[in-house]
Amino acid sequence: MATTSTNRGAPARSWLGQWNSNVSSYYLLVGVTGLLTVIGLIMVLSSSTVTSIAADESPYAAFLVQAQYALMGLPVLLIAAHLPVRWYKRLALPGLAIALVLLVAVIFMGEVTNGQQNWLVFGPVRFQPSELAKLALAIWLGTVLGRKQALLGSWSHAILPAAPGAVLVLGLVLAGGDLGTALVMGLLVAGAFFVSGVPMSLMTLGGVLAAFVVGYVFILQQDGGDRLQRIIATYGAECDAASDCYQSLHGLFGLGTGGLWGVGLGGSREKWNYLPEAHNDFIFAVIGEELGLFGTVLVLALFAVLGLAMSRVIRRHADPFVKVTTAAVGCWIVGQAFVNIGVVIGVLPVIGVPLPLVSAGGSALITTMAALGMVISFARTEPGAAKALAARGSVVRKSLAVLGGAVRRR
Repeated sequence: MATTSTNRGAPARSWLGQWNSNVSSYYLLVGVTGLLTVIGLIMVLSSSTVTSIAADESPYAAFLVQAQYALMGLPVLLIAAHLPVRWYKRLALPGLAIALVLLVAVIFMGEVTNGQQNWLVFGPVRFQPSELAKLALAIWLGTVLGRKQALLGSWSHAILPAAPGAVLVLGLVLAGGDLGTALVMGLLVAGAFFVSGVPMSLMTLGGVLAAFVVGYVFILQQDGGDRLQRIIATYGAECDAASDCYQSLHGLFGLGTGGLWGVGLGGSREKWNYLPEAHNDFIFAVIGEELGLFGTVLVLALFAVLGLAMSRVIRRHADPFVKVTTAAVGCWIVGQAFVNIGVVIGVLPVIGVPLPLVSAGGSALITTMAALGMVISFARTEPGAAKALAARGSVVRKSLAVLGGAVRRR
C-alpha cells in the first residue's frame, strides 16, 4: 500500500518539480508567446477573408500582411531575448526621448483614423508611436524606480521623476484622442509603481486624479459625446441596437452562437460584415463563434499563464529594474487583453483596444513581441536559469551530433 501511495504521488511531485525548475519562466513565456501568435494568425485569416473578397482583394490579403509583421517581429523578439539586462538600462532614456519625439510628431502631422490621431505615415511605412511609447515607458520606469527603490517611501522620491515622465507620455497620447491606449498605459504605470513599493496613499491619489481627467476632460468635453454615449449604452437600461450598441450586440451574438465547441473554423456568420473590426478589436468574438467556449477559455488560460510566468520572474529575479519593468509589461499586455475581452463581452464600453498578439495590427504585434522578448531575456537571467539552459543546449547538440553520425554511417 505504501508503494501504491508513493507511485500515485509521483506525478504531482513531477509537476511540482517542473514548476520549481530554474527555466520554467523561460519556457512558459516562449511557449505562450508562440501559441498566441499562431492563434492570432489563424484567426486573422479566418475573420478577414470575407471582407477582403468584398473589397475586391485577395482572400489572404489581411493574413499575408499580418504574417509579414509576425516575420518582422520574430527577429526583433530573438534579439530582445538575447540582449543583456544592462543594455536595456542604457536604452531607457534614449528610448523614452525617441518615443516622446514621435508622439509630438503625431500631434502635428499624424493621420486621423476612426477619430483618433495616432498614426504616423512615412511613404509605405505606417505605424503607431503610442505602441513604441508603451515599451519605452516600461523600460524607463523600471530604470528610474529600480534605482530609487530604497527611497520610494518618501513621496518626493516616488513622484520625481517617474510621475512627471509618465504624465507627459499619457498627456501626449490623450492629445491624439487615443483613450484606449492611455487606459492601458495607466495600467502599465500602476503595475510599475505597485511592484516598486510606492506608497499606496500616493497610488490612490494618482488613481483618483487619472479618473477625473478621463471622466471630465475626455468624456464630458471636446468630442467626448460619442464616448459618453457608449458608456450610457453599455450600462444603461436601454440600448439602440442600430447605432450605439450595434458592435457590442453583434459581438455577443457571435459568442452566443458558438456554444461549447463553436460552429467550426471559418464558419462565423458575424464576420460577413455584420461585426465591425472582426479581425481586429473584436476578434475574440469570432474566436468564440468559431471555436466556442473551448476556444475562448483557451485564450483566457494562455493570457493567465503569461501573467503567471511574468509574476514568477518578478518573484525570483534579484534586480529591481527587472522586477519593475516586468510588472509594467505584464500589466500592459495581460491588462490590455482583459480590457479587450471585457469590451467584447459587454462589461466595458467600446474603446478600441486590440487583443495582444491575436488581433490584426503591425505596430502592436511587433512591439508586443519585442516586450515579451525582453521579459524572456530577464527569465534567462533568473538564478540558475543560464546554467540550466546551457546544460540543456549541450544535450541537444550532443544528440544532434549522434544522429548526424548515424546518418553518415548509413
